[in-house]
Amino acid sequence: MYRERCDSIMFSATGMQGFKMFSTVHIVTLVLFFAACGALVYFRNQQKRYQQSIKWTLFILLPTCEISLQLWLILTHQWAVSDLPLQLCSISSFLAMFLFLKRNKKVFYLLYFFGTLTPILAMVTPEMTYNFPHFRYIEYFLHHSVIPLAAFYFILYEDFRVPMKAMISSFLTVNLIAVPIFFLNVLLGTNFFYLASPTEAKTILTFFGSGIMYYINLEIAALIVFFITYLPIGILQRIENKKSASVKQN
Repeated sequence: MYRERCDSIMFSATGMQGFKMFSTVHIVTLVLFFAACGALVYFRNQQKRYQQSIKWTLFILLPTCEISLQLWLILTHQWAVSDLPLQLCSISSFLAMFLFLKRNKKVFYLLYFFGTLTPILAMVTPEMTYNFPHFRYIEYFLHHSVIPLAAFYFILYEDFRVPMKAMISSFLTVNLIAVPIFFLNVLLGTNFFYLASPTEAKTILTFFGSGIMYYINLEIAALIVFFITYLPIGILQRIENKKSASVKQN
């Protein structure tokens, strides 16, 4: 009886609310994500043994998160057109799923810039009302963890790299995607890509102002995020190039 009641609350539209940013459970969740990142690096040394298991686990989790969220919203009578999978993280999921099935450098460039720092920031300052162990809490953080983990998998296990020029092309691509998304928002009254307004919860977007300044700050923030996102892979490539040059000289 108690277990049934807990299960019911866990999937309820109104149960287990009261999420607090940087609470103990939030911090533990973030620590678990970074621990998973560390595990990816650790198991790279045993690549042949674990690569396929890691690859297909990440692949299965991506559509599982997307589909389970849509089903939960429908079954709890919450689904609205604004829940269509058209946010940047959902697009990153589709890019990652495609890459698991077919290697493509240009698609990886987009995944790297769309799906690494952005989901991590979304976990640090989440638009979340539910608390652990509610389904929505678990789905949200699992989904936003798997996306960057997928990107890191392609770097660590399949040797994908990102040239600096990809930062500009990815920035232009996200702006091209944002144009039809903007008009779709106007047509449907939605807020995909947060182009209509900041999030309802208090996040970094809350401080971006309103009107034209909101869009200017979005563009500036996107450039900064893309630049910061490039730094780790840029440093990695520089170290690898130095090692390669050193080996050739010897």
